[in-house]
Amino acid sequence: MPTPVSSIRNLGPAMEAAFARAGIHSAEELHALGADAAYARLLETGHRPHFIGYYVLVMGLQGRPWNDCKGAEKAALRKTFDALKAAKHDKGRSDLEAALDAIGVIERKA
Repeated sequence: MPTPVSSIRNLGPAMEAAFARAGIHSAEELHALGADAAYARLLETGHRPHFIGYYVLVMGLQGRPWNDCKGAEKAALRKTFDALKAAKHDKGRSDLEAALDAIGVIERKA
């Protein structure tokens, strides 16, 4: 039987539901994909990008507390997050649509 995503340190029911919407249904699948590919899948399914959510995932997959991310490691993760966001979030939307989405005026892609 697969292990729930929420069994991974730092990840709770909300992230488990978000990963399920992205087609990731177990901790084993999440570990196999890795943080970057899994987070990219979240963004592709309309999940709003958030740096803390990204590094919480990275730390959790390493079995570390979320607040263990500091200094140069955090700066490197920020660069990776920014690249993922640029590549996977709001592709095909105009700047206006992206701004309206950011303030919650238009629906997210399901």
